[in-house]
Amino acid sequence: PTLKHFILRQEVLNFYRYAIRCTRGIPHPQARVETVAWIRSEIERNRHLSDTELIEDKLRIIRREVKQLLP
Repeated sequence: PTLKHFILRQEVLNFYRYAIRCTRGIPHPQARVETVAWIRSEIERNRHLSDTELIEDKLRIIRREVKQLLP
C-alpha cells in the first residue's frame, strides 16, 4: 500500500462516519437501519479495490448518492 492508499482509506472511513451520523436525522427507526446497512454494504462491496483512481471514483459516487439521500 502506498501513501495514497493510506490517505484514501482515511477519507473513506471519515466519510463512513459522517454518513452514519447523518442518518440520525431519519425519524423512522427501520428506515435508519436500512440506510445504515445500505451505506455499509456499498463500502464493503468496494473494499477489495486497489486502484487509487477507481477508489476515488467510487468514493465520489457514494458521496453524491448519500448527499441526495440525506441532504
